Amino acid sequence: MTSSLKSSESREEHQHHKRQSLSTAAARNLTHTTKSVPQMQEISSRWLLRALPWVEVSGGTYRVNRRMTYRLGDGRLTFINTGASVQVVPVELRELAVLAQVEDEEVLRAIADRFVQQEYQPGQVIVEFGSVADNLYLIAHGKVDKIGVGAYGDPVSLGVLADGEKFGEKILVADDPIWEYTAKAMTAVTILALPRAAFAEITSRSEALREHVERFRDKARRPQNKHGEAAIAVTAGHRGEPQLPGTYVDYELAPREYELSVAQTVLRIHTRVADLYNEPMNQLEQQLRLTVEALRERQEYEMVNNPEFGLLHNADLRQRIHTRGGPPTPDDFDELLSMRRSTRFFLAHPQAIAAFGRECTKRGIYPPPVEFHGHTVPGWRGVPILPCGKIPVTDTHTTSILAMRVGEDDQGVIGLHQTGLPDEYQPGLNVRFMGISEQAIMSYLVSAYYSAAVLVPDALGVLDHVELSH
Repeated sequence: MTSSLKSSESREEHQHHKRQSLSTAAARNLTHTTKSVPQMQEISSRWLLRALPWVEVSGGTYRVNRRMTYRLGDGRLTFINTGASVQVVPVELRELAVLAQVEDEEVLRAIADRFVQQEYQPGQVIVEFGSVADNLYLIAHGKVDKIGVGAYGDPVSLGVLADGEKFGEKILVADDPIWEYTAKAMTAVTILALPRAAFAEITSRSEALREHVERFRDKARRPQNKHGEAAIAVTAGHRGEPQLPGTYVDYELAPREYELSVAQTVLRIHTRVADLYNEPMNQLEQQLRLTVEALRERQEYEMVNNPEFGLLHNADLRQRIHTRGGPPTPDDFDELLSMRRSTRFFLAHPQAIAAFGRECTKRGIYPPPVEFHGHTVPGWRGVPILPCGKIPVTDTHTTSILAMRVGEDDQGVIGLHQTGLPDEYQPGLNVRFMGISEQAIMSYLVSAYYSAAVLVPDALGVLDHVELSH
């Protein structure tokens, strides 16, 4: 061992005699290493926060006033199953427009018990164009294609219905209705059917239900535009001096109000760290920077997924469509575009963008990229497709794609925040010193205030059941 040590020292002495400049080991004692600021893998592009116009909410609440709308209960229904037997949850029948205001749960339960479960295989016809409409259908599982007749007699697809949706609702109130389209199963479909005769029987036994149906019929007869808003009487193309109609614009009596939500955390840092370890980087500053990044990430997640104001939950169900097959195709994107004017951008999970790219490649289509906020991003028909990893992907590898018009002036989607907060660190985000504990730990309350609002229903559309698998 002694001889080994001596040989090592002799080698170092020999190398020292041969070295002509200072070694890095020695130089490091007199300088700092070049280092980065602390990195964080969670940070994403956060395109939604960057692309939305932000509106100042000085009172903490933003009210969306709209014209009176007569449409009610256009939601999706929920089902329960026992083995292979499926039933609709009785109170969920209030999602049907004609039953939206029915409070008697016994009546709803009686109606739910009269539904009959039916199974269809892919390609089977459920109802046929021109036949008598004698059943209301609720889709418990699967996809159904509505097929109409085009101007030249050719079959045309009128849209796709899926889990929780219904068709044939008008048979409950109309006289001698017929089917105006053919409904065909695209996948294996489980359906609950309510015969018209069964509903008529229950109505005849319940005076309250009978009166409710009559009130609904009266409301349905009121003049309204294609969006369900109370019509504004206007005369055009007349000559002479006819009597002009009088009118007024009716408003919703209980408009939607959005309160600012909050994301908060308490940042703690020891005074010894803050005092002694601040060269070359300020520890408090770096801790705060990463904490704010995490809050902004959570803010974008909430603006997509929050059940109260998140965009996925607040999209009008008449603005939700389903893919015609599985993966997102150019046809699906075109249909999503056609549902609104001035679509500013699509918002999609990166895997959904990749799936759309594969479908374009299959067809030999190579859409050009689009310039957006100084960045080059994928696009379709000149509309940017922005990535957002906050859009959830289900266990069955499906997701959703959003399309939106934005801005107050364009009656679109807007972000809500309040600036000028005490101890403001960024717009809508403040950092407040909370004191020092007996353990010499400083605490800072970091808060971000935000929300999102959809000014009119057609400002936001969603493409559902987007398959990501190859």
